[in-house]
Amino acid sequence: MALLHLRNIHLENGDNRLFDGIDLSIEQGERLCLVGRNGTGKSTLMKLLCREVTADDGETIHPPDLKIARLQQDVPHGSDARVFDIVAQGLTDLHPEDEWQVQWKVDTVLSRLQLDGDVSFDSLSGGWKRRALLARALVSEPDLLLLDEPTNHLDIPAIEWLENFLLSYKGTLLFVSHDRAFVQKLATRIIELDRGRLTSWVGTYQQYQERKQAALEAEAQQAALFDKRLAEEEVWIRQGIKARRTRNEGRVRRLEAMREEFKQRRNLQGKVQAQIGQADASGKIVIDATNLSYGWEGKPLIREFNTTVMRGDKIGIIGPNGVGKTTLIKLLLGQLQPDSGKLELGTRLQVAYFDQHRAQFDDEKNLRDNLAPGSDFVDISGQKQHIISYLQNFLFTPLQIQKPVKVLSGGERNRLLLARLFAQPSNLLVLDEPTNDLDAETLELLEELLIDYQGTLLLISHDRSFLNSVVTRSIVFENGTVGEYAGGYDDWLLQRPEPVVEKSVAKPDKPAEKPKTEAKPAGKKKLSFKEQRELEQLPVRLEQLEADIAALQAAMGTAEFYQQDSATITAKQAELAKLEADLEQAFVRWEALEQRV
Repeated sequence: MALLHLRNIHLENGDNRLFDGIDLSIEQGERLCLVGRNGTGKSTLMKLLCREVTADDGETIHPPDLKIARLQQDVPHGSDARVFDIVAQGLTDLHPEDEWQVQWKVDTVLSRLQLDGDVSFDSLSGGWKRRALLARALVSEPDLLLLDEPTNHLDIPAIEWLENFLLSYKGTLLFVSHDRAFVQKLATRIIELDRGRLTSWVGTYQQYQERKQAALEAEAQQAALFDKRLAEEEVWIRQGIKARRTRNEGRVRRLEAMREEFKQRRNLQGKVQAQIGQADASGKIVIDATNLSYGWEGKPLIREFNTTVMRGDKIGIIGPNGVGKTTLIKLLLGQLQPDSGKLELGTRLQVAYFDQHRAQFDDEKNLRDNLAPGSDFVDISGQKQHIISYLQNFLFTPLQIQKPVKVLSGGERNRLLLARLFAQPSNLLVLDEPTNDLDAETLELLEELLIDYQGTLLLISHDRSFLNSVVTRSIVFENGTVGEYAGGYDDWLLQRPEPVVEKSVAKPDKPAEKPKTEAKPAGKKKLSFKEQRELEQLPVRLEQLEADIAALQAAMGTAEFYQQDSATITAKQAELAKLEADLEQAFVRWEALEQRV
């Protein structure tokens, strides 16, 4: 039996038909990805599943005890609540007298997601806030988990953690994401919301793209044949007296039906049509940096960094959030003074900078006044274009263009940012996370534009597919250093140094001994007697630690545990944390000794 059915769902939003008789069946254990252009109603469909929105018509069929939880797209700010309290908000079906159950369930999910329940939610980074909100969604043990753009503003390590977590998740998953690598890895079925209808595509995202293209071509052929037949019938009906003598009333009725079908047909929305404003070419050398170092509040971010950026280079900057990627950009542009080192900028540089976190619109003004205040035209590579037609190229309707910016969705807002950016002539383009909230088609267009861009590109992105498609060289923050590699993200994975397994247990007071040891004959690499004994005993210790952790978790899962005084509860929680840390250290040590053997 299916987990949930939607049948013939209709919903209108003003003059927009969001759902035009959609049907959906979700089976237990599926991982469905919901795709579609910005503004088609993906988030609304999730709200409908969560009963936050009511359909105009149709029915939703599911067991009465079905539990659904949703991870929302936006991360709340300004909360001084503890992480524990944020996660506990997900237990809406428990009563105050069930306090011990709340404590146990929240502690369990906190441990599973490696979260500290006592820290302030607002003190967390964006990635850890997302993890806490995921914990809030998971704590009720939902049958169906809904995730709306879960990778937005996450760095690559956080995205990869989320991928692995969801791959091991035993429940049913429905998610919206424009991260193509994320979708390719997770989805078992693609469902597409397009022009008010929902279609299902079993298989991976790549298979969906291939089949979708074939379906669009077939649709275009059928529409062309229909239009040809309609045109022929219109000619026939207008033949006057001769036609009326031979007129077939059945044929007339068919013509009326064809006219109505043509009127009701919802054509595929056009694609964004854009070009990047090009300035005159810069000098051959764009940026030359020698031994750049920079720190913040006593913490070194960049040490003795060297690079030469040549005209036409397309460089991706990769690294976790907070590591210093934007700082490096500002150093290379001369916007920050290095603590030491030398920077030389090339000649005839015209810089266009996209930064979605800092770029501001006046939310009360309409789109045209935000893009070209006081003017009816924009200048694109020396050619004037009317602001209305320019914005229509970015898929904004004349009605939308006159509305205030505050009504735009996240993806539409990002499209407007790109429209403003591309109107600036440049030969050095700097993009700081440009892909968030953009639908797949706009992403692919942006890729094509950047590949064809004749200037120089500096790109910060956590979108692995985007990096692979666009950049020719990568600057990567890794293990406290900044390295350079040819190619994109996957190329870096192939070239990067192998992680040193022993680094967490290596002795810092003798850093120079390791190379000497590696140069000695093979016989000198054997474990010492003491290390051999340690290796033999580690499996037993690992088993004991796992048993102790399991026993302690079982005790913490009883009602009696939380009837003890708070000091005892805190002590046991600290004991559990120490046992888990000991287990991790023992695994690292065991792997290190095994490697040496």
